[in-house]
Amino acid sequence: MLLHLSTWQEVEAYLQQSQGIILPIGSTEQHGPTGLIGTDAICAEAIARGVGEATQAIVGPTINVGMALHHTAFPGTISLRPSTLILLVKDYVTCLAKAGFTKFFFINGHGGNIATLKAAFSETYAHLEDLQIPNAQRVQCQVGNWFMCGSVYKLAKELYGDQEGSHATPSEVAVTQYVYPEAIKQAPLSKEVGTGHRIYGAADFQKKYPDGRMGSNPALATPEHGQQFYELAVKELSSGYLEFLNAD
Repeated sequence: MLLHLSTWQEVEAYLQQSQGIILPIGSTEQHGPTGLIGTDAICAEAIARGVGEATQAIVGPTINVGMALHHTAFPGTISLRPSTLILLVKDYVTCLAKAGFTKFFFINGHGGNIATLKAAFSETYAHLEDLQIPNAQRVQCQVGNWFMCGSVYKLAKELYGDQEGSHATPSEVAVTQYVYPEAIKQAPLSKEVGTGHRIYGAADFQKKYPDGRMGSNPALATPEHGQQFYELAVKELSSGYLEFLNAD
């Protein structure tokens, strides 16, 4: 059940059965010479919809832009500042909490969002208590990072070994190839790829990682691999969502 394709009466009826909602969040950022700029949002959205179908949960609109300031030296990247993303998440959760939702499961596709999301949850809990809205004390938020699922990580290591890397990875590129086979990109990739450098500002990042990749070889990706990653992530995150939903 997709929130944006539902009526308010359908949402009202849903809330009589469940107070849980899944919110996909990703990023709009460069993903190397062959990775789609929307990779992180595409992966999060597809997997979130799969989890929603598997668990009969409502799925909210995808937050397509995340915290990707270190990628902004590459054309096409759009980023929110951490402070902006915190406000966005707080407003999302506040509106939905007023309607009666209490369990917010964010399916995340971008590592750069993790720290900001955790900060946003703390801000949101305090904000809801200050507003004294009903059930404020029952509101809980949790992050499920699909790329950190144990089964996903294991398969990536089996398929790609050290060439998985940590950004513009073959695993995430494979998922986008599965979701959008018509948008598969081809480009020459240098054998030399930046790896192991700390992340600071955008100009420094581009200098250390000149083609945008971080130790990865996305040429290894296939749509068939993407389907495997998708199915593993949906299965693992579905279990995680139901456990979260039923916990105190």
